[in-house]
Amino acid sequence: MPRRSLLFSPGDSPELMRKAPASGADVICFDLEDAVAPDRKAEARRAVREVLEDPAFDPDAEVCVRLSAESPAADLDGVLGTNGGGEAGGVRLDAVMLPKVTGPERVESVASLCAERGRDPAVFALVETAAGVLSAQSIAAAGPTDALVFGAEDLAADVGATRTDEGTEVLYAREHVVLAASAADIDAIDTVYTDFSDDAGLREDAAFARRLGYDGKLAIHPAQVAPITEAFTPDSEEVEWARRVVDARDEAEREGRAVFQVDGEMIDAPLIAQAERLLDRAADADR
Repeated sequence: MPRRSLLFSPGDSPELMRKAPASGADVICFDLEDAVAPDRKAEARRAVREVLEDPAFDPDAEVCVRLSAESPAADLDGVLGTNGGGEAGGVRLDAVMLPKVTGPERVESVASLCAERGRDPAVFALVETAAGVLSAQSIAAAGPTDALVFGAEDLAADVGATRTDEGTEVLYAREHVVLAASAADIDAIDTVYTDFSDDAGLREDAAFARRLGYDGKLAIHPAQVAPITEAFTPDSEEVEWARRVVDARDEAEREGRAVFQVDGEMIDAPLIAQAERLLDRAADADR
């Protein structure tokens, strides 16, 4: 399943959690971190568990829970209905997101906590501090890590940067995270676009993230999901170009030619790889 769009939903709001799948997001993430006040954590854990153990809640999306940085074990026990260990059943949990990851040890530790509770969810490592960005390669290479998620807002706060519309203050980090994910052959999910009323700005930002190499983007409002999903889905012209490249490559190979053209353009290995990636993304989007 693709991870073009990931929608956050506050863990202490059952109504919003149940509505989240209607957004069409590829991933829905129930948040026990930033969206929940410290004195409401226990209530939020119960609310998330009640939604996830409801047989009627069976969305056609990857279901994720963002654990809090301070108490991932308590979050898992609260959500899964365990008490410090032992297997938990009846609760759907496809993935967990870890905030403020600064090294691979954090990923491995939480993966172990999940295994102790009889679970093996995908792990999304949120890289949103200076230490996390500098360790992105080792975080991505950690065995349990399935995706790197870039968090620009917290990063800017961590380093004392001023956020701008252009985003140049976080561009190096944004590129570094996607490179680390690509080197480890895992997904890279881009940061939020905070102004959920600015559709044009969101579309431009999502298109830029895709050009950087990201596979998807975070959403903080259901209205952001469709533009994000569209931005990370190859359009018909891209797919047709990719098919022409692959067909021309196959013909050239049959004829023993190493060089060929498509639409008047000389095609080399990087363009062939781009075409294959586009067709893979298109196939994933149709699943």
